[in-house]
Amino acid sequence: MFVGIDAGTSLVKAAAFDRAGRELAVEARPVGLELRGGAVEQDAEEVYGAVVAVLGALTARVPEPVELAGLTGQGDGVWLVDAAGRPVRPAISWMDGRAHELVDHWLADGTVEAVFRRTGSAMFPGCPGPLLAWLDRHEPKALDAAAAAVACKDLVFQRLTGAGRAVTDVSDASMPFLDPRTRSYDNGVVELLGLTHRRGLLPGIGDPIATGAASGAGLPAGTPLANGPYDLPACALGAGVTAPGDGLLIVGTCLASLVATTALDLGGEPAGLYISTDRPGHWLRAMPAMVGTAALDWVLRLTGAGHRDLDDLLGASPPGAHGVRVLPYFAPSGERAPFVEPGLRAELLGVSLESAPADLVRATCEGIGYAARHCLEAAGLTGSLAVCGGGTRSPAWTGLLADVLGRPLRVVEGEVGARGAVLAAAGRYGVPLDTAAWTGPARVIEPDPGRAASYAKRYEEHLELLAAARRRAARC
Repeated sequence: MFVGIDAGTSLVKAAAFDRAGRELAVEARPVGLELRGGAVEQDAEEVYGAVVAVLGALTARVPEPVELAGLTGQGDGVWLVDAAGRPVRPAISWMDGRAHELVDHWLADGTVEAVFRRTGSAMFPGCPGPLLAWLDRHEPKALDAAAAAVACKDLVFQRLTGAGRAVTDVSDASMPFLDPRTRSYDNGVVELLGLTHRRGLLPGIGDPIATGAASGAGLPAGTPLANGPYDLPACALGAGVTAPGDGLLIVGTCLASLVATTALDLGGEPAGLYISTDRPGHWLRAMPAMVGTAALDWVLRLTGAGHRDLDDLLGASPPGAHGVRVLPYFAPSGERAPFVEPGLRAELLGVSLESAPADLVRATCEGIGYAARHCLEAAGLTGSLAVCGGGTRSPAWTGLLADVLGRPLRVVEGEVGARGAVLAAAGRYGVPLDTAAWTGPARVIEPDPGRAASYAKRYEEHLELLAAARRRAARC
């Protein structure tokens, strides 16, 4: 069997697949997040322990030889480790907002734009550049104690393989230090961020081969294991999004829009990033927004409802939600795609005593759909669109998204990130797999022409409301 490991933000999963790509079993363990005053941290040992636990449970449940394993996980943030891959402080999540003042300053003085023009990466508070600069100012002893500043999957890879040094792949290296043309670190960017004296913390890049053999924790000793890509490009692989112009929308905690491209354009508004892939000259133009299902979760809690009620609530309010509108930018660190605005916050509009909970829920789902359309347009979507993630479990919301986006949706189910991690591992180890069979959609959702036309007009109104909200946020 083939095993895909996905060390996510709130859930760690391992999935087993047969050679034809059929999902045999999945094991999952939740992991905690500590939120306080804009800071978001995780216990790295808890995350690693969850990886070992799910692997042990999976291999016990499906007692077949493991031919190959692929590893993916949450991107960005900073996971400081010693030479053995053990954490020297709690991991700082990609959701962390404490570096927002630095990003505000860099936005004002042109540093964010300068970095984007060099690397195609628009920094946001939770990405490694600002977080390392923040740590250098406020917790220099933590950096002094660290051998490397890695991403989540890199820590797991080092521990699972017993590798002697930290290594990452080109996808995680893409934000914000990697020159996408040379596929090596841009020391000029390191200098721009005032981190030249911390340059040694950046892990080595396995381009594209970041592989090793498992040492026996969770996986049988000697199992070939590949590190990366991280979760966004892994999902693109798992959904079959590799042809230029084709896109993927991940409806999860983070609303991620990805479009495959062979064109590197470092002009335009600095936003999102270009993710380097295992194929030189091929990138994913990524718009990983902070908005996502977390916004819907908040609104459902506010209305006393749960995910089980979502389809009924969407059916109880018509398109347009009786005039209620939601700008769904609830993240404490603002927004990062398709623009960077750390001060942006959510807004509820058109609410009156006549508004029902269903209106608020539908308006939130519509607002998330408008944000997705904005990101996909900015990323250059011209081909087919696949969707995956927890949000696609709701037939009503998936249909609403098809209407708001105005295009058919290829719905890809199951553990898409873990599937992509296996496909990446197979490519690196030269194991032939039928990619088309592994990545076929479960179904295709067609938009309703009438609703799509109506939503196209409301989308333009959404952009006007968003522009006004951005102006207000910039003045604060």
